[in-house]
This record gives sequence, C-alpha cells and structure tokens, in this order.
Amino acid sequence: MKLYTSVIIAAAFCLTAEAFAPLTVPSVKIENHPKHFSPCSGIPYSPRGHSKVALHSTPTDTNYISSTTQESVEKLKRVLEREYVSFFDPMYTEYYAPDVTFDDPLNDLDGVAAYQANVDMLGGRTTFGSLLFQDSSIVLHSVKGGEVKEDGSISDITTRWTLRFTFKILPWQPTARFTGISVYNVEPGGSQGVLVKKQTDYWDSINMIEGGVYRQVEKGIAISDFVNQLLPGGIQAQGAAPEVPYQLLRRGNGYEVRQYPSYTAVKIPYARRDEGFGALGAFTNGMNPLSPAIMEVQDDETVDKTMMWPLSFAAPGQETPPNVKEAIEKSSDGQWSKCVITTIPSQVVAVAEFTDASMEPVVRRADRQLREFLRRDGIDVPLDSEDKVMFAQYDAIFSMGARRGEVWIPLQDGGHPW
Repeated sequence: MKLYTSVIIAAAFCLTAEAFAPLTVPSVKIENHPKHFSPCSGIPYSPRGHSKVALHSTPTDTNYISSTTQESVEKLKRVLEREYVSFFDPMYTEYYAPDVTFDDPLNDLDGVAAYQANVDMLGGRTTFGSLLFQDSSIVLHSVKGGEVKEDGSISDITTRWTLRFTFKILPWQPTARFTGISVYNVEPGGSQGVLVKKQTDYWDSINMIEGGVYRQVEKGIAISDFVNQLLPGGIQAQGAAPEVPYQLLRRGNGYEVRQYPSYTAVKIPYARRDEGFGALGAFTNGMNPLSPAIMEVQDDETVDKTMMWPLSFAAPGQETPPNVKEAIEKSSDGQWSKCVITTIPSQVVAVAEFTDASMEPVVRRADRQLREFLRRDGIDVPLDSEDKVMFAQYDAIFSMGARRGEVWIPLQDGGHPW
C-alpha cells in the first residue's frame, strides 16, 4: 500500500530500476478456508514494574488477564476496520509501537510518522499527492487472527484488502489496482493494552506461490508489476454496453477473482453466436442491456449452448436487482418463447482474460489455464464446472481492435478465502 515518491515518479516515466537484493525471510501461509477458533486461557505477561503479580497469580488472575488482552485485540481489529474505511484518516497511532516497522513489496518504513506521511500522499491529502493521485480507495474484505495463546503471546492479525488509485498526472490517467494481505505482529502493552510492532504487506500478483503461501520477492519485481499497470493500452475494440459492476477481490498471477452483485438477465439457447447476438439484440431493443454477453457450452453436444445478457443488477446494499417488467412481459409473447428471464444470485467468480476471437480452441485453452492457476494458489475448482466452459464477451461481435474476452468459473462458498 505504501509507495515511495521516488518509485512513483520513476514508474510514471517508465524508467528502469535496478532490483534490490532478494530478501530472505520466512514464507507466510494464509489459510484459504475459514476456521473457527475456541477461546483459550493464557499465562499473563508481566507489565513493567509489576512482575510480582505474575509470580503469584492464581488461575483466576490468569484467565482475567488473558480475557482482558483478548478484548484489547478485538478492539484493535475494529480500529483497523475504521482505518481502512477512512483510508487511514485518522490513523490511530496509540495502537502502534514507537519503533513499529512497515514492509511492503516496494519499500520499508520505520515509525508511524513515516507510514502516515506515505498514505496521506497516496490519498491525495498532501500537496504533492494531490498532483499525482485521485480516486484512491481501499476495501477491507476480512480481519482474522489475533488469538491470545497460552503463553500470553498473540497470534498475527491478517487483513485482506483491495487497493486502487488513479495516476492522474499521466495523460491517459491509468488506474493501478492491488489486492493482498497485511500481516500485523501484535504484542501486549501500550495505553490500549496491545501494540502493533510490525506490519508486512503482500500482493497477490507477485508474492503468492504454490499452495497460497506468501513470501517476499525482489523489489524489482514489484516495480515491474506497478509500472506495467501504468502503461498506455493500444487500440481497443468498442465495448458493446456498460458493464455489470463488480468488486475486485484478487488480482492474481494470470487471473482475477471478483464479487458480482445479483443480476437479472435474459437467456436463450443458440447454435451460432452471431445468431444469438442478433436474437438478443432484437429482444432487448429499447431496454438498455448490459455487458458482458455470457455464454455457457456443455461438453455434452446434445445440450444446447446458452447466451445471456444482463438487464439489471442489485445496487449496493440491496440483495435483489430491480424488476425488469418489460422483459418479463415480452418473454411471455409466443414470438419470444425461447427467451427466459433469470436472476443470478450474487457470486464470487474467477476470471482469466484472452484477447483472441472467442473460438472454441481459444476458450478451452484459457479455461484450462484458469483451472491450473486456481489450483496452484489453493482455490477449490467446483466439480460441477468440469463438464462445461463459461465465457464472456464485452465487445461488439464484429468490432475491430484488441478483443476482450474472459473465461469464468463461479466459485463455491468455502472454497476460497472470501
């Protein structure tokens, strides 16, 4: 999350940068599947000047101190939630040790003041930052960990997040996106009962290795990952319609994971894609359909291929999309009997992009690669997705320029960390 000014300027003008020596640190394993922890009592630590209390503590004293420390940890987790929501404005410095360290793929910082100055710049709250950045935001997906152990120590707290900002100083104003985790090393102490001693950030795109393990890498790799997001794109094919919005959950190595809201769509069987586009175009005339067009092809050739176009989606805070009365009424007309109005519930979808035309060999190759990426990173691939491919097309069917196609695999609850 923290980007040095010198790195940002170098990236903006696409300057080359020498990689720093590799860091040799232990790997960090973050479990992909949620776990439920049972409360446990802990041995009390000895506050400075009160060691005799610990020496003569009773089991009741031990349980009380452990419970008090756990309450302080839970409060810290709520504080972290508030910091993320406000983009660290304010930052609750009383929860950070004076000698706290912050390490991320691009830089290392010492002390709260250095970190706060950096996020203030990224958030556009400094003069220099306001010239460089706009629309900075960070979305917190989860806060886990922080259990008090029997010896009084505290397990690491791990947050999972998505960061984005627009680099407005460049004419094409690219948006950089990062997803990853922050690991907080916490100790008892301080005015609030617990203190953050160290924070280490990892990006999904470069720090994750096989099995969902995170480890630090050369800084040159991080610089390259950042700069590549700032480069201008070439000529793109014209988009067919506005997109259904989504929340990016992971920008991984070769794929993304997204959270889509519930949406209502019209679906038809088709034999040829151009005929499917034509039929749905005629049905939705005047309805302002959305993109992408989503196709599903079964391995069993006796089963119809289907195509659907989204028509409406649930707004933030809503569980169901707006009613599409016109489409429902039209589908009851015998002329449009093959058009089915369906509502897709909110879902987490793994996505991999391809830029060639959506021919069968291209789509199936992208689908195989996506499955390999997911298994590599410890995400379960649903068994019911093995006998079909699902792919999305965003541009008009005969448009010119770089095409934008994606293969999709909806993920099941419990098979991923979100």
